[in-house]
Amino acid sequence: MKTILIKQAQLDGVPCDVLIEGNTIRMVADTIEMEVDKVLDATHKAIIPGFANTHTHAAMTLFRGLGEDLPLMEWLNDYIWLYEAGIDEEMVYWGAKMACVEMIRSGTTCFNDHYPYLSGTVQAAEEMGLRSVQAYSWIDSFKAERAEAHKKELVRLHKASKQWSEITQFAVGPHAIYTVSSDSLQWMAAYAKEHGLMLHFHLAESETEHKNSLKNFGVSPTRYLYDLKVLGANVVIAHGIWLSPEDIQILADHGVNVVHNPNSNFKLASGYKFMYNELRDAGVRVCLGTDGCASSNNLDMLEAMKHAAFMQKAWRYNPEAMPLNELISIASLHGYEAMGVHAGKVESGWLADVVLIDLQQPAFVPNHNFYANLVYAANGSVVDTVICNGQILMEEKKIDGAAYIMDKAQEMAEKLVRKTKV
Repeated sequence: MKTILIKQAQLDGVPCDVLIEGNTIRMVADTIEMEVDKVLDATHKAIIPGFANTHTHAAMTLFRGLGEDLPLMEWLNDYIWLYEAGIDEEMVYWGAKMACVEMIRSGTTCFNDHYPYLSGTVQAAEEMGLRSVQAYSWIDSFKAERAEAHKKELVRLHKASKQWSEITQFAVGPHAIYTVSSDSLQWMAAYAKEHGLMLHFHLAESETEHKNSLKNFGVSPTRYLYDLKVLGANVVIAHGIWLSPEDIQILADHGVNVVHNPNSNFKLASGYKFMYNELRDAGVRVCLGTDGCASSNNLDMLEAMKHAAFMQKAWRYNPEAMPLNELISIASLHGYEAMGVHAGKVESGWLADVVLIDLQQPAFVPNHNFYANLVYAANGSVVDTVICNGQILMEEKKIDGAAYIMDKAQEMAEKLVRKTKV
């Protein structure tokens, strides 16, 4: 069993050694002396759990910079869905591989993805060594024949997922209530429950979605899913901006996980009053995501953390809103819990998904408060070393093959634009 010994890393301000055996943290102590396969000198470095990006579309790195300065539905209808009509599995593979480079460089060790051609994303993530949940993306546009085709493909891919590595999970991914029929939503919810799978979709993202739900269904998007009996503890909803007190209670009563995506919501002007305090106080697990690069433009979880905190403080006129200790858990532990993975803490017995932060950066001088500096002063560039499932994915900011991956992603992006001619 491979062993890694991290020497003298700062853990909550105290130097310690961390022993990793296989994919698990075996010991955290003041000093550990033993023969190991690999020693990492973590002097002038801090150790933290890896970030869990709980909602993204990895391959959309290829769309970075396309369709800017537009509201959500115009952005989707006039740009994104037209580009996506021209995408193929090779493009998804290289776009996702580019996303993995970006996520590793900024400290993400696990991501929850939602995109077509998921086999391409699975291959990319497993080759890069990142832990992930891969949702089968379903849009049937309320057409029965499309729904039937989706059912067959979902079942096929679920069976194929039995051959994936231990770091990859299959999930069910209806897009949203405005692109998927009620019959399909109920079928997917039943399938996910029967097979113990996550149900991952977009909900209560925009005012347009909210108003159309009231018009078409007579209730809010959340109440609509409640009435369909879709909600449960296996459900992860992305966005959750447009929620009433009744909606929040429904989510809490059913153990639903809510993923805040501040950069995407702000940029698309979907909304900014994310009801963090209300969700937390009701007992809802709140997680953090970047969304895809088409709407957030990067996959840097530290940037997402900063924006999430600043916006809570701003719209509430309360500097105590979303304190640092809660923010750290939202960005790591909560996401892992939502994905059913025993990681998110640097403690004995937990999975070895950890990150070393370079303290010899301007953001940490002076270092009166490490977490304040990490969230408010730094960005993903301070990440030095990344370990996922006990494997070193980046050491001293170096990722094998990163330059070639970026070249291929650029090539695929240009090919997509030429092909679609949007």
